[in-house]
Amino acid sequence: MYWVTPRHLAGDDGVLAERIAETLAGLGWRMWPTSRHTLLYVSPDELRGAEWILAAYPFELGGLSVAWQLSARSQAASVMTEWNAYFTTGVPYEALADLLMAIDAREAPDVGFEGPETVLGVLTARGWIRDADRPRTTAMDPGFSSCLSLEMLPPLIQDADPRPDLVGWQAWAEPVLGAPYLWCAAFSASVPHDLVAAFASSLASPVPVPRRTVPECAKGRLTVVRRS
Repeated sequence: MYWVTPRHLAGDDGVLAERIAETLAGLGWRMWPTSRHTLLYVSPDELRGAEWILAAYPFELGGLSVAWQLSARSQAASVMTEWNAYFTTGVPYEALADLLMAIDAREAPDVGFEGPETVLGVLTARGWIRDADRPRTTAMDPGFSSCLSLEMLPPLIQDADPRPDLVGWQAWAEPVLGAPYLWCAAFSASVPHDLVAAFASSLASPVPVPRRTVPECAKGRLTVVRRS
């Protein structure tokens, strides 16, 4: 077992499904398989959902298959979700687990009052750098291998607000410039900024994470703190 840093380049160790399933089970979310060969988890109040959708091949972000879709609704009986967030394979499962715990802890997961500065503030507090051209919308890690940016969203990102010109947070890791992405994430326009901040704070955490395998493309940029 290797304990490595930075977290945003550590990958998912091939256990993204298992680790997030453990987190959801610990939170008391119920799970059942769907006819689309996915696994759907729903919170006890039925306002929050998480679905492992990799087997359904819904769409890609940055050339990577979307693996988890998170959502929230205003009422349990509502068919339409207020917002959705999507994560590909390779995303550090610690960041996704911390986001789920923040979603679970929110009394109203579909409502937020904080602004975009909440997201950028937690990143700069952990040493990330604001983009010189877009300081109010974009921040990158000091190694310029990961980025979180508020911008126009790609197709198929679903949100309750139907306007086509809305922006949402996107995040990705590109350990080698011009090479394939390690992971990507997209938050629809209505995701509360403080929930995105929970993901960002965990993503940029300096605390080492355990891995049995590390991404080949990131080996030169990861530091092994210790072995066990």
